[in-house]
Amino acid sequence: MPGPCVANSQQTSPLPYLRTSRVRLFFSAGLMAMGALLATLAYGTAQAQEVIRVATYNASLYREKAGGLRQALQDDSNQAAAIAAVIQRVRPQLLLINEFDYDPEAAQLFMSRYLERAQPKGGEAIHYPHHFIAPSNTGVPSGIDLDRDGRIGGGNDALGFGQFPGQYGMLVLSMYNFDQENLRSFRRVLWKDMPNNLLPPGWYTDEALRILPLSSKSHWDLPIRLPNATGTGTVHFLVSHPTPPGFDGPEDRNGRRNHDEIRLWADYITGGAAADYLVDDQGKRGGLPIGESFVIAGDLNADPADGGSRSGAIAQLLEHPTVNSGAAKGLLAPRSKGAAEAAARQGGQNLTQQGDAALDTADFSEGPRGIGNLRVDYVLASKDLTVCRSGVFWPASDDPDFVLVNDDPKMSSDHRLVWLDIALPGKACPSPSDVVAE
Repeated sequence: MPGPCVANSQQTSPLPYLRTSRVRLFFSAGLMAMGALLATLAYGTAQAQEVIRVATYNASLYREKAGGLRQALQDDSNQAAAIAAVIQRVRPQLLLINEFDYDPEAAQLFMSRYLERAQPKGGEAIHYPHHFIAPSNTGVPSGIDLDRDGRIGGGNDALGFGQFPGQYGMLVLSMYNFDQENLRSFRRVLWKDMPNNLLPPGWYTDEALRILPLSSKSHWDLPIRLPNATGTGTVHFLVSHPTPPGFDGPEDRNGRRNHDEIRLWADYITGGAAADYLVDDQGKRGGLPIGESFVIAGDLNADPADGGSRSGAIAQLLEHPTVNSGAAKGLLAPRSKGAAEAAARQGGQNLTQQGDAALDTADFSEGPRGIGNLRVDYVLASKDLTVCRSGVFWPASDDPDFVLVNDDPKMSSDHRLVWLDIALPGKACPSPSDVVAE
C-alpha cells in the first residue's frame, strides 16, 4: 500500500515515518467546584490564541467496498454533511477522525466539499491547512485462518478486521503544523512481542504469531508544533482505534487484543523499560521520554464500568500516573446532557449499567441486541497540560441541534464528538473559573 501522506493546503507528499524528538510543554491544573458545570457547557469555540481545542470523532465514514467513500463524497453525501456540520459547530483545532477509509483523495474531498463549505445546522466553513492519513492494518489479507472457521479469507482473517485494505482507517486534521521529521507509527509491532501479553492461549499458530500485529488499525505519534512565547512547543498526538472487544468466542481474542492495544499507549507514555519492546515502523526503539507532553485520542472501544471490554482495560490509561486525572475521570471528564437523556429515554440495557450515563460517547442501544450506550471515545491529556473545558457533542432530543445526531446512526454516526480545551504553552485558561484540576 502507499505510504502515509502529510499535507498542507498546497501539496500532499508521501513521507516515511521518521524519528522522534520532543520539546517539553508546561501546563498545570487546579480544582474548582464550578468544574462539573463547566464540563457540561455547550461547545463554544476555543478562545483564540489562548487554548487549543482537541477532539476525537468516530464519524462512521466507511463504506463496504474500496473507493466507496470517495464515490459517496463525490455524490453529495447527507451523512458527510451532518458530520461536517458537527465539526463546524465544535471547531476543534486538532481532530482525529476514526472510521474514515484510507483514501487520500477521499480526505481531500471531505475537506474541500464538506468542511470548507458551510453546512445546514453547522457553523461557518472550516479549513484545516494540515492533515495526516496513512495505511491501516484493517482488511490486509493475512493468508491464514485467524478465526479458525476452516476457511481463509474475509474480514476476520485480515490483520485487522476489514473487507478491504484501509477500511475503518484514521484521518487527522490540524490547524497547526506537524513535526514531519519525527512522526512515528507502530502498525507493524507484533502482538507476540509485547511482554506479558494477553494472547489467547493456544488459539494462534506459530505461523500466525509471526505476522499478526498488535494494532488492528495503527498507532500514530504525531508531534504537533504549537506556538508559545519563545517560539514553538510540541505536544504528541497519540491516536489509535483498538478493535472492539466482541465478535469472537470464549477465547476472547478481540477483547484480549483490545486490552493490549490500549496497553501499547500505556507502555509508550510510561517509557523506559516498559516501552523497550516497541520498535516503530522506521526501526526506532522505545517510548515517549519522561516529561514529554501528549494527548491520547480515539475510539478505544472500552468503557470503565460497562460493556464487554476486559476488566481494567481502559483503566490502564484513565489511572495512569502521567495522565491528567481531572479530565480523565474527574470533574472535567467530558460529558453531555444529551447522553444522560438518551440513556433514560432509550431504556433497555442503559437502565442496568453501572457508569455515569452523562459520560457516554456512543449510542449502542439500537435493536434487541443493543448493549446500551457506553463511554468509549477519549481525549486524554498528560498531567502537565492545563485542561480548561471539555464536552461531548450530544444534544438532548428537545434541542434543535439533535437533528445532527438523532437516534439513527445511518444519518451521521453512532458515536459523538468528544473535545478538550487545553491552554497553549505560556498561556492560562481564559477565566480562572474555567479550570478544573487534579
